[in-house]
Amino acid sequence: MAAKAVVLHAALLAAAFVAAPAVAQTNDPNLSQKQIDCLNGKTAAGADCDKDGGGRDDGGKPGAGTTTGAVFLPALIVDLFPNPPAGPATPNPPNGTSPSAGPANTPTPAPAPSGPVTPPTGLNVAAPPRAVSGEFVPDEVLVTVAGDAGAVQQIATAFGLQVRSQRQSRLLGGTLVRFGIPDGRPVGVVLAQLAADGRTQRREPNHIYSLQQAAGIVNYAFERIALDSKQASGENVRIAVIDTGIDDSNPALKGVIADQFDAMPNVPIEKRDHGTSVDGLIAGVGALEGMAPGARIYHARAFEGGKSTMDVILSALDWAASQDVRIINMSFVGPKNDLLGTACRNARALGMVLVAAAGNNGPKAPYGYPAAFDGVIAVTATDAKDGLMPQANRGAYVFISAPGVEMVAPSGAGSDVVTGTSFAAAIVSGAIANLIHAAPGRSADEIERALAATAKDLGPKGRDNDFGYGLLDIKAAGAAKE
Repeated sequence: MAAKAVVLHAALLAAAFVAAPAVAQTNDPNLSQKQIDCLNGKTAAGADCDKDGGGRDDGGKPGAGTTTGAVFLPALIVDLFPNPPAGPATPNPPNGTSPSAGPANTPTPAPAPSGPVTPPTGLNVAAPPRAVSGEFVPDEVLVTVAGDAGAVQQIATAFGLQVRSQRQSRLLGGTLVRFGIPDGRPVGVVLAQLAADGRTQRREPNHIYSLQQAAGIVNYAFERIALDSKQASGENVRIAVIDTGIDDSNPALKGVIADQFDAMPNVPIEKRDHGTSVDGLIAGVGALEGMAPGARIYHARAFEGGKSTMDVILSALDWAASQDVRIINMSFVGPKNDLLGTACRNARALGMVLVAAAGNNGPKAPYGYPAAFDGVIAVTATDAKDGLMPQANRGAYVFISAPGVEMVAPSGAGSDVVTGTSFAAAIVSGAIANLIHAAPGRSADEIERALAATAKDLGPKGRDNDFGYGLLDIKAAGAAKE
């Protein structure tokens, strides 16, 4: 009887939405057409729409007809790889809006990586992840479920959904299910319907995330962060990198990659430059030596064409957590997502240091996640003269600055000049590996406090929204006493 009641409840909701204009995510009859258009994303974000998508009156205030019970979806911070956006964005809401990405290119097969690759385990995949564009996958939701495979199937049947994949997540502490929506219902409607079932614990859109490389001299980072290149070492420190595929034939990565994991095995690898650069800046050897030579990189491929989705990233994070790594480098940005926040919080509780790019979307961009989550070290990028990268995100979540403008780094089978908060994050991950190598007993909290206390102040006195605590000083951080 309970299942029938849930189905009836879902049917009534669906009928209400069919009656509404287009795919409006509310059935409030008092809404104007402009407000409905705003909710549907048909009106460009700006003066005519408030941050929740409702129409504004002539005074710039939210329209009086805005419903308080509507379901609003958080949007993606779009930073199309590799070019940062030129236009202004809404300042600093956690869930801002931005233009959708263009159509995804159809991938063509590419040679498989030459190094060891660990295939994913524990997956029950009925449909492979798809290359999509936009803020979130339009016909999928991610849900953590209390119960076994039988409960998952019951939920799918009750709500007219498809089980596209399910697996046990260590960091989320339960079963993560990727449900497909075969009948075209809006994601927000399905999330609201699923909230009526107590077996669903967390419900989120399958958000899309973007790598953080901007436009692209000997590596000046060693000097700027006070790290002696002759003494730099991250020997045997285990670091996870979640990024694109890599070209492990690059001489700078010889002996650096301890293991690899492909979180999107059904998508051919086309691009390897970004991941190769990040790994090389962290622990490269030879002519393009990284910050922490001797460190062991556990590389998870989770991006193609500069994009990934939340379910793929969570799979990569779970794999990284199972490798007993001390540091996780996340050189990507997207919207706030509760599943990602929970995974980051639990990884930090396990003692891992989390480092993430602050974002390249400009000074008026919304906060970038995972960098803006508590317990994640958000890194912005500076140049050889300690000037801030103009495209960098700003905000109270920015923790520390590091070199990331016009850096020479491994790329593909060779090298390139790279710019972006992605690469500044890699510098910080490598620098932290030096701290752990020198004092393996240092906790994540102790490392974070040392970095904050010893950073070179670059902006207004004290922590600020541009530079955070200031420029990383690894020599001073290493000498800092608790």
